[in-house]
Amino acid sequence: MSPDVPRERAVARVNLAAIERNVARLREATGPGVELCAVVKADGYGHGAAPSARAALSGGASSLAVAAAAEAAELRAAGIGAPILVLGALSGSELDVALDARADIVAWREPFVGAILRPARVHVKLDTGMGRLGTRDAAEATRVADAVAAAPHLELAGAMTHYATADEPGDDFMAEQLARFTAWAGPLRERHPGLVLHTANSAATLRDRATHFDLVRTGIAMYGLDPFQRDPADHGLEPALELHSYVAEVKPIAPGESAGYGRRFVAEEPTTLATVPVGYGDGVRRALTNNADVLIGGRRRPLRGTVSMDNVTVELAPGEPEAERGDEAVLIGGQGGERILAEEWARRLDTINYEIPCGLSRRVRRVYHRDGVPDA
Repeated sequence: MSPDVPRERAVARVNLAAIERNVARLREATGPGVELCAVVKADGYGHGAAPSARAALSGGASSLAVAAAAEAAELRAAGIGAPILVLGALSGSELDVALDARADIVAWREPFVGAILRPARVHVKLDTGMGRLGTRDAAEATRVADAVAAAPHLELAGAMTHYATADEPGDDFMAEQLARFTAWAGPLRERHPGLVLHTANSAATLRDRATHFDLVRTGIAMYGLDPFQRDPADHGLEPALELHSYVAEVKPIAPGESAGYGRRFVAEEPTTLATVPVGYGDGVRRALTNNADVLIGGRRRPLRGTVSMDNVTVELAPGEPEAERGDEAVLIGGQGGERILAEEWARRLDTINYEIPCGLSRRVRRVYHRDGVPDA
């Protein structure tokens, strides 16, 4: 390809149509009568919060969830009017931001309820085993719910919990958590009819319909990432994000010559290296040094040498077609008959796929499209 062909050094291409289809697929998994809340925290898991939220709503989500009050405010500033639930803890100033954004909030302590001086919709959280937010005392959670219901300016909107091991099929702990929640929430809803019960994240949604109750909170799966860390296609999901760059330089390497900081790749025989101008400053983690592939010309090319802040080098195997400056390079996504999933990066990095899109930096431009057609 001619070096004059315009390329960008690091672009995340986000297929909004894939997000819509993933949400529709998850709605099918829940069955009738169960609503879907699309989780768009952490800038939509790195995909872009507002575009992802709009796509999720188009796909059948009825509400949105974020972790922080500021994230709710950003969605409102983007013109999104759907119901929003702030899942995280709130300081006094953050509470005001959340309420200014007309967001639902979560409570589990009576003093916090007493500090809510403005009209608000409140969900009460029981900690059934995650060990983070929420109270472990079911009696206290009931007192909090009663306090919310008794306050004339507050609305008791929901009761919730969160699973610690939903993404580990075959474990017994999710069932224990579900039993604890059901034992508390059943009598609570008898006291407060109309209370919305919700417990399921993406993994629980796909794993067990008994966790669905009135609403599921799906995050990772709506972006086409597998909550079980295998292959999203196993669940009919499509990865929405691809990470693209290009070949900036091609040069022969003689035996004994090296590439990158620390000379962590030294050629043992004549070969050719292509430099791709993307690095850990963009989210390509340094631990992928000599531990990843890049798609060029529809073939996997091994990453050679240290991942630097702004560049990686890739070996073009002898006998394979040479790459040219300007050729497209795909770090995550598909090219030809090959594909590299975020789950592959996660395995190589000994982490989870959530970290991969969330780790893409601000200098990676997000480009939105619908099955290849630029989003208006």
